[in-house]
Amino acid sequence: MSDDAGNHKEQQRELEEIRRSFRDIGIRMGSLFEPEHNADDGSDQRALPAPASTVQPAPAKNRPAWVLAVALVACLLIGGGLGFLLHRPAADTDTARPTPTSIVVQTVREPQVKVVAPPACLQTAQRGDELIDLFTRNIRDRRLSLALKAYTLASQACRKEASP
Repeated sequence: MSDDAGNHKEQQRELEEIRRSFRDIGIRMGSLFEPEHNADDGSDQRALPAPASTVQPAPAKNRPAWVLAVALVACLLIGGGLGFLLHRPAADTDTARPTPTSIVVQTVREPQVKVVAPPACLQTAQRGDELIDLFTRNIRDRRLSLALKAYTLASQACRKEASP
């Protein structure tokens, strides 16, 4: 039991040491959740222990925009050059296929057939236009029956002339 009491005291001492270490770090770092208490007389401020190492943060460098632009253009040129060099196919490979030097294109000309309508078919088209005009103007008298007879005769003559 005496070992348990000594071990317990040692654990308590280590625990207190860890708590004190965290408290000191918390004092140095400050709280992120509470605003700082600034008193004019300095009574609210605790004495801060000296930091273990005096590491100063690197000062922020303000580079002009043209320096960054030049660096960007240089990177693009280097990348484009490497891409061009690496993408070129190898010319001295044994598996390369020979490229054809000329391509022969054969065109087949089909005979052009000019279709000529017989004069009777043209007359049929004119008579059909007259009939449509009379129907759209709603003229239903003797003129319509004469135009219909003329169209019928022209259509029959067209069929006779166009058939082989």
